[in-house]
Amino acid sequence: MFQDSTTLKNRHLKFIKTVSETELVYGLKSENGFATSNSTQIEDNDGNPIGMICFWAEKVRAKSCAKDEWKKYKVTEISLSEFMENWCIGMANDGLLIGTQFDQNLFGFETEPLELIIELTAELKSLGKDLNFRKFNGIEDLKNKSKK
Repeated sequence: MFQDSTTLKNRHLKFIKTVSETELVYGLKSENGFATSNSTQIEDNDGNPIGMICFWAEKVRAKSCAKDEWKKYKVTEISLSEFMENWCIGMANDGLLIGTQFDQNLFGFETEPLELIIELTAELKSLGKDLNFRKFNGIEDLKNKSKK
């Protein structure tokens, strides 16, 4: 089943809105780590697809993807501040992408972690929210350092 880019982008925008409101992100985790996939859009210098870790805004959507190769994975909750500060920064440093709102057919939106931080900070600001971080002085500091 083919998913058009507009549908994937709209689900991604809903991800940003929902996680900014709830301040929670969900992943699928097994004893071997978090649910990963390979990019269908971006390759490394050797022509290999870039690795990606998948995240969801709703527990039920994440759980619906725990099947087939992810059937042994359990839904794990991550605070938005931890996700932005540790996951996004760490994945950017590791050269990984973030997949958002994948469906049961493993179609989802692919984004650069630092771009996601910028999108999330814009949404948080529009909601009048700030987050507490360990290494940054609020969302504006994190955004500014992400842009560098």
